Amino acid sequence: MRIGIVCYPTFGGSGVLATELGKALADKGHQVHFITYQQPVRLTEYNANIFYHEVRVTSYPLFDYQPYETALSSTMVDVIINHQLDLLHVHYAIPHASAAYMAKKIVATQGIVIPVITTLHGTDITLVGRDKTLAPVVAFSINESDAITAVSQNLRDETYSIFDIKKEIEVIHNFVDLSRFKRKPIDPFRKVIAPNNERIVVHASNFRKIKRVFDVVKIFAEINRQIPSKLLFVGDGPDRFDAENLSRELGIIEDIRFIGKQEQIEEILAVSDLFILPSEYESFGLAALEAMAAGVPLISSDAGGLPEININGKTGFMSPVGDVASMSRQAITILENDDVLKTFKVNAYEQAKKFDINNIVPIYERLYDRFLLKSQPAKKLSQEKI
Repeated sequence: MRIGIVCYPTFGGSGVLATELGKALADKGHQVHFITYQQPVRLTEYNANIFYHEVRVTSYPLFDYQPYETALSSTMVDVIINHQLDLLHVHYAIPHASAAYMAKKIVATQGIVIPVITTLHGTDITLVGRDKTLAPVVAFSINESDAITAVSQNLRDETYSIFDIKKEIEVIHNFVDLSRFKRKPIDPFRKVIAPNNERIVVHASNFRKIKRVFDVVKIFAEINRQIPSKLLFVGDGPDRFDAENLSRELGIIEDIRFIGKQEQIEEILAVSDLFILPSEYESFGLAALEAMAAGVPLISSDAGGLPEININGKTGFMSPVGDVASMSRQAITILENDDVLKTFKVNAYEQAKKFDINNIVPIYERLYDRFLLKSQPAKKLSQEKI
């Protein structure tokens, strides 16, 4: 198959999933064409089956805001025609699904049929989708897609509750490449972080309000008061500065490291003992799943799709959003005893195995096949005309 993948090229969950899916498809022999404004951060290795097409937006003084969506549609059209794509798989509704709709209509004038599959990831529905200026476009683009998938049952339900969606939304969970996270801890690395064999706690996010990074600091303060420990903050964002200030106020800044965005998160997780994710909402929680794939148990809120991956009392614990006291107690329960920690680590890894890339990618392939069979006769005729 020749597959076009349209995504954000960033560290966010939608970009990570789209890139990892494309890489897995390429490894299985499919030709994958990434269409976005810069090379995806997870696209680090050469693969003969992977192509990258940059969306270039020409700057004109006439525009206060440059027309990225128009440039994206034009690039899609170019790639569809010149590389004879079989389908487009777009990740995140805005602007990718709406741009794909325009591209589909343009190539149809040349007799080309191109199925469009839209995968919903979370904030494109729960945040962007609630904006009244964008909601009609979001709903229309989703309904005009040939197939719609959501990364969790919770997100599927949220989408139906927010929009008048006429089509079936299929749940295909996020996935993780277990082989990538089977790293043995690097002892010298761990010694640098925890020279006295302290427990290592991790949080990774974009430091937006919804991630509740101040709760992470408060939870760690309680852990640190009872158990020798270190906290690694992975990522960056608007709440980082205030999180650092709170760490100073609580007198724990010496035991916290803000290490910024990291492409090799698996090396950090390999030396970690606990992952904290107290978010107000997670459509799925890909960062949490990656931690579990490295055998790291989870302390999380019970928001959104997190209950679909974190089994309370087995792979970690869940508490209501904002319940810092409960999350602190539960974290200490896991960390204070070596045998308990080991059990939670094993359980976390076993749960992550259910979401292994080798289980999920074939589901996407079967979905693609379904729509290719419908469009193949028309597509073949159109290519003969060209």
